[in-house]
Amino acid sequence: MIVKLPRHRPQRKFSNAKQIILECSLIECVHCGAELELRRPRHMRKTVQTMDGAVFVAGKSKECINPSCTHFGKHYYATGVLKYSLPYSTYGLDVLAFIGWEHEHEHQQLVEIQSSLNQRGVEINESNVGKLYRQFLALLGGTIAHTQEKLAATAIEHGGLIWAIDALQPEGHGTLLYVLYEVLSGTAVSGIQLPQAQAQRLIEWLQPYKELPYKVLATLSDGEKSIIAAMNSIWPTAPHQRCQAHFLSNLSGSVLPLDTKLRQQLKADLDGMPKVSEYSERPQDPGSEQQQDSLPFFQKLPICHETQS
Repeated sequence: MIVKLPRHRPQRKFSNAKQIILECSLIECVHCGAELELRRPRHMRKTVQTMDGAVFVAGKSKECINPSCTHFGKHYYATGVLKYSLPYSTYGLDVLAFIGWEHEHEHQQLVEIQSSLNQRGVEINESNVGKLYRQFLALLGGTIAHTQEKLAATAIEHGGLIWAIDALQPEGHGTLLYVLYEVLSGTAVSGIQLPQAQAQRLIEWLQPYKELPYKVLATLSDGEKSIIAAMNSIWPTAPHQRCQAHFLSNLSGSVLPLDTKLRQQLKADLDGMPKVSEYSERPQDPGSEQQQDSLPFFQKLPICHETQS
């Protein structure tokens, strides 16, 4: 009898991968308006290979803790993880965009793209290059049957949708890849490649999604003016919010150099101070030492309390 062995899958380890922990972008429950509580467990975690190296991405969800809410205990997930890779994929969206650009515009064969990615430090074979190219075409193709089903189910559960757009630019390429995804369901819906940020092209791209028969509860994006203009044009009555991850990242960009300088100054000032003596210089009562020595041996030992596990 011939025993079929499982297909070999290489064990890849990226010990120097940068850790990125993302939280749910929503602040309040979309049903009751109560503040959402951050949950400790991570609802997803994976290592993603990007054009700039491997990153460890994890998402932390939030929960509605209002007992009177119709969706009490509902978990809202960190859809910001879709900025780095598609669901069930361990390759970054910038790798996806690189493959699409090289094959569509540079007319490179899949094996040539594989060789180029390997030289850039991305561990990938020709088969996975082809798989990612098909995912790239599906993303540019827009909504498909199962995606439409997820959008419909989300609209029924929450009374509408929350749209978000993110843009990325692979290193060394002028093209921009814009990705549209639905926040509440964490679904990547569509994508478009543009040579530069153009609000009118984005409006034309979003037009089919304006025709969907679902209420739009809100829109999310970074601070790019063309994206904000396009989303406000397509969904003018929906409130717009900047993504917290992008907002905090922009803040840290100006604060980090100042914080580094402050820490260096503190270190220089503290290094000049004399070390603290091992023994306290406070005068002690002469009788205290004698009284301590008169204690039985078992009372000098620290008391340990056992806990049952």
